[in-house]
Amino acid sequence: MSDDLKSTFEGAIKSAKALKERPSDDDMLALYALYKQATDGDVSGSKPGMFDFVGRAKFEAWSELAGTSADDAMQKYIDKVGSLGG
Repeated sequence: MSDDLKSTFEGAIKSAKALKERPSDDDMLALYALYKQATDGDVSGSKPGMFDFVGRAKFEAWSELAGTSADDAMQKYIDKVGSLGG
């Protein structure tokens, strides 16, 4: 992981928090999953129960990124924030 990519990623995190409009639920889920993949790697733990709709959606979105490298996840996060106006 290059220092440039990491600092750009950290800047994108700040930009995401400062967006003028709240992103759609789908965009928020994508940002969450990309962030978790970039910072924690592949999904871990057990899948939340069927009545934990938010937790289950987050888990499933993150698990779809399994095998994505931290660098790729960071770049995709940066690109996603950029597409949202950040």
